Amino acid sequence: MPLIVMCGYPCSGKSRRAQELKAYFEESAGRKVHIVGDGGLDVEKNVVYADSQKEKNVRASLKAEVERKVNRDDLVILDSLNYIKGYRYELFCLIKHAQTPHCLVYCITSDEQSSLWNTDRDIAERYTQDIFDGLVQRFEAPDSRNRWDNPLFTVLKDDTLPFEVISDALFKRKAPPPNQSTQSQPLSSANFLYELDKITQDVLMAIFDAQKTSVPGDRISVPGATEKMELTRSINMAELRKLRRQFITYTKMHPAANTGQIANMFVQYLNKSSMK
Repeated sequence: MPLIVMCGYPCSGKSRRAQELKAYFEESAGRKVHIVGDGGLDVEKNVVYADSQKEKNVRASLKAEVERKVNRDDLVILDSLNYIKGYRYELFCLIKHAQTPHCLVYCITSDEQSSLWNTDRDIAERYTQDIFDGLVQRFEAPDSRNRWDNPLFTVLKDDTLPFEVISDALFKRKAPPPNQSTQSQPLSSANFLYELDKITQDVLMAIFDAQKTSVPGDRISVPGATEKMELTRSINMAELRKLRRQFITYTKMHPAANTGQIANMFVQYLNKSSMK
């Protein structure tokens, strides 16, 4: 079922609004509501937000928890800062894959008001001033013109949540259609992935070994392919592996009709890529 993404400065009232939404949908609609947030991870916020890698890990954990809980029956509310537009886009891709609607609830406060609410908290729940200021400075405000921030509901501190409008946006609106980057594609055969991995690795090693006795301008024969690798320059193993990973990712999304085409397709891809 749908996802509600809370957004706003630290101490802007997101958790209070999340609880209000939970109560409304449980009481008026009889729906089961899950709130996913930093509190459930048992982490120290001042430690996490002082370290970019730890913060990244927390965002990944929250996203994974949302993905686990999104289903056909329940409503999920993500109660976190969600202040990075790239992260909100990742959440949008997640709901496209799950084929369920979402909306964004943006709690708008001034940094002065949020800072005051922060100082009113218990010391254990409080952001240090440096961390608070850094988060406010890095905050990327949502924009309804971006499809991942739409529909967007902005709420001031004294506003009443527009519950019915939010409900209509979630339950009377079609989910965004999945695209090729979010929708799993059927594989041509049961052993397609195995053959894809094996064939591309064989081609890779054949080209790497042939380069030892070849010069630019040579055409290298590749096992299992009628196409030949056109050696326009020397390609090291790191670059070959990178091109192989890119080809595998693409081919998983656009599987060949039969595995006999893989070697030729890979050689064609390498020829095109090596000329860039």
